[in-house]
Amino acid sequence: MKVLLDTHILLWAAGMPERLMESARALLEARENELWFSAASLWEIAIKSALNRTDFQVDPRLLRRALRDNGYQELAVTSRHAVEIDLLPPVHKDPFDRMLVAQSLVEGLTLLTADDLLVEYPGSILHMADLDD
Repeated sequence: MKVLLDTHILLWAAGMPERLMESARALLEARENELWFSAASLWEIAIKSALNRTDFQVDPRLLRRALRDNGYQELAVTSRHAVEIDLLPPVHKDPFDRMLVAQSLVEGLTLLTADDLLVEYPGSILHMADLDD
């Protein structure tokens, strides 16, 4: 499975794996899965870190290097992703989350999230808690 991690899952996988449910850790560790991170997530981390948000205190440069060194694939933000956003229903107001949904739809990736609202979007979106079902 090709899995795009939302920003919080990405942060937890990289620095606080204890925040992930065991089933989510197993999904991320399974060698047959292809793990992806979005440039939009690093953009969000850089902005929120600069605003001193306590849940985003990580150096995005170090995070990017660590993700790439550990085999994660990087997904750039393209104009195709941007124009897909206007087709999304107004479920979520966060522009970064909406971009991740658009990217997952355009690229045929499964979005892994801990956000209860994101699973209301169309496409292949997995909530971390649903992995235990």
